[in-house]
Parts: sequence; structure tokens; C-alpha cells
Amino acid sequence: MWLVVDLVLVGIFAVIGRLSHYGTLTAGGWWTTAWPFLAGTLVAWAALTATRRAPAAFTSGIVVWIGALVGGMLLRHASGQGTATSFVVVATLVLGALLVLPRVVPRVGARVRR
Repeated sequence: MWLVVDLVLVGIFAVIGRLSHYGTLTAGGWWTTAWPFLAGTLVAWAALTATRRAPAAFTSGIVVWIGALVGGMLLRHASGQGTATSFVVVATLVLGALLVLPRVVPRVGARVRR
């Protein structure tokens, strides 16, 4: 389940980025922005699967966040897309929020209810 959620959230990250920088959204523009981060997400999930253990949701969120970010930036750089420092900082924060917070909030809520 989390794999699908992560891919959707990374896709949303690309939508937000395209709209905030270009004011419009096309399928091609979205794909140009999204594919490096989607690939990084899939590599992170492959690494999680290779461990053959189901990590805690929080741990998997951290692994996917780092994979999406580092893999995405490396692929963006390799494909001639920008990796300005400000973009790296924003991507770090937004991807972290999108990929880790959904895993943490339900746990914190459950603890508060107890």
C-alpha cells in the first residue's frame, strides 16, 4: 500500500512544482519533473524489498524520502535538469513532509488517544 501512496505523493510533488514555477500543467511537463523522483522512489522501494523485512512505517518513510531525493537529484543532474541549491532545499523539505508525515501522524494520533 505504501508504495502506491508514495508514488502518488511524489507525483503530487511534481504537480506542485510545475504549477508554482510555470503556472500551468501539461502531461509532458509533469513527466519531465516527476520521472527522476519516481525512479528514486522505486529504487528506494527495491532496497526496502531486498531486505526482506517489513520495516516500521517511519523507517520506510525515511528510506523512501532519501531515495526519492538523492535518486531524483542525481537523475535530474544526469539528464541536464537543474539542481540549484534552493531547489534541493525545497525538495528536501517538501518530499520529507510528503513521504514521512503521513506515516508519523497516525502513530502520534494513536498515542494521544491512549
